[in-house]
Amino acid sequence: MEAIHQIIFAGALIVLASILAGRLSTRFGAPVLLVFLVLGMLLGDEGPGQVQFSDARAAYFMGSVALAVILFDGGLRTTRDNMRLAWAPATSLATVGVLATTMLTAVAVWFAVDLEPLEAFLIASVVASTDAAAVFMLMHLRGLDVNRRVGATLEVESGINDPMAIFLTLGATLLLDADRRYPDLMLLATFIWEMGIGLLAGWAGGHALVWLINRLQLAAGLYPILAVAGAVVIFGATLLVHGSGFLAIFLVGYVLGNRRHRGNQLIMRFSDALGWLSQIALFLMLGLFVTPSTLLPYVAPALIVSAVLLLVARPAAVWLSLWPFRFRTSEKLFIAWVGLRGAVPIYLAMIPLLHELPHAHTVFSVAFVVVIVSLVLQGWTLPLAARLTGVELPPETASADDRLDLDPLHRQSRELVGYRVAAGSAAVGHVPVELHLPADAAVVTVLRDDRVLRPEAGEPLAPDDLVLALARTETLYRLDRLFAAQVRPLHEAVELTLGDFPVDPATAIGTIVDFYGLPASVADRALRADAYVTDHLGREAVAGDAVPLGAAELVVRETVRGRIERLGLRLDPETVRSPASRLGRRLRALRAGLAFRLKRRRQSST
Repeated sequence: MEAIHQIIFAGALIVLASILAGRLSTRFGAPVLLVFLVLGMLLGDEGPGQVQFSDARAAYFMGSVALAVILFDGGLRTTRDNMRLAWAPATSLATVGVLATTMLTAVAVWFAVDLEPLEAFLIASVVASTDAAAVFMLMHLRGLDVNRRVGATLEVESGINDPMAIFLTLGATLLLDADRRYPDLMLLATFIWEMGIGLLAGWAGGHALVWLINRLQLAAGLYPILAVAGAVVIFGATLLVHGSGFLAIFLVGYVLGNRRHRGNQLIMRFSDALGWLSQIALFLMLGLFVTPSTLLPYVAPALIVSAVLLLVARPAAVWLSLWPFRFRTSEKLFIAWVGLRGAVPIYLAMIPLLHELPHAHTVFSVAFVVVIVSLVLQGWTLPLAARLTGVELPPETASADDRLDLDPLHRQSRELVGYRVAAGSAAVGHVPVELHLPADAAVVTVLRDDRVLRPEAGEPLAPDDLVLALARTETLYRLDRLFAAQVRPLHEAVELTLGDFPVDPATAIGTIVDFYGLPASVADRALRADAYVTDHLGREAVAGDAVPLGAAELVVRETVRGRIERLGLRLDPETVRSPASRLGRRLRALRAGLAFRLKRRRQSST
């Protein structure tokens, strides 16, 4: 009995220490996931904690459940707009990109580690995919706001690329276990089956779960439990029929997060908390599982593999995968650098251990060191990489997290929501009936110091007032912005990237040209500014996109559901050009100059 009490106390104390350590790490810019991993190593058999944990089967089981919960939470937070914007490039990265990364990294492993080609391919497939836990949490935890197309591509890629990495790892493991050296059509059929079943189970299961939540009358606190339990049931059932459970549970979260249902915000917040707990448990467990002294012989070869992976394989795979899509060079550089590795490679490295392959320990050790290098180098330099490549944007003034959903009107087109009026928001000092609300939206009542204020009473809003409003779901983003604080960016240069002067998207190009004295072709003068930007981009615009207008640039400040809502005019683009953009322009100018000289030489020789 005493031992049980000690385990309860120690377990709760470890979780509490992990949270406090993570909070302290953000003050120094350290990646919080690395802190959890190191804390687990300190608690292990070679650290002060002296905890013995070496059961690969138990570690694989706990890792599977934790990753499933993390992917479910990631799917919940992937909006329909982001999926529509990023599904094509993200799918390319998650399939072609993972395969290309594996092939190039395998060459480095073959040279750095004394292994057979198929064993080198196994290690490469283990470390090839980006990690949802690392990407989802490190980008949000660091408060990093980047170009929405770039951020959405990274998040969707990390959520759907695990099945490809698992397929490659399992395929190589099964070939080695059967003492075969070459794959056959059966492996390809297995991959198609896993992806197909995962897609079907996730999509159908997500809609079935939404239907169940809306039909059951439960206590409010039970809806989040029902959602998570239902998602894990779909995950387990998909695995039982040999489908991709990780793809299925990500899609379940995506469907649930983009459909109207009861307890929407309760489910989101519970999932967020459970996702954090899963990450703490996952990285602590992985830290406990590893024996640091056994890693030492593999540090040097693993560093070589890491260098090739981060500087050659991942960038080459990104360029190859995103070639059909209109990404700028600076955006591809950022996507290439933020290919974060986390728990997934360590989790995948346990598969060879479970199959008891001859070099399973080598696979695990190299993967572990690669993860440490990735978290240290890439995790620590995320904000710097965003600034150098010019993809960082001013922080959003509001989000749905600032909104309190008061009533689950899942069968109505309107929602009853609450806002705590932030100091410095656009609503402060205005009478509710004078607010610029969307059509069919209304302030129902205002609560202040335990008093109820009628909207028509003419009392101006003050900070910390609680405003209850009724609005259509598709216009809630405008209320989010109205009642939120006006956030200033940490770096003034970041704000300047969105232009020096605001421009109405409906303004004709000719009007802008005449007012600022900018040259533009006669054919463009009658175009609206938003149409001019869209035509020149040749794709859907996102915040941060810029198109030339003479010597100046029109910059997209905000978009909503693919429509340009706000534009800015940047008069001197070079002053805010990112270092990556400047380097790219110089290289293009150098290439053009060399091409011109070669052409002149050919002409003179003839």
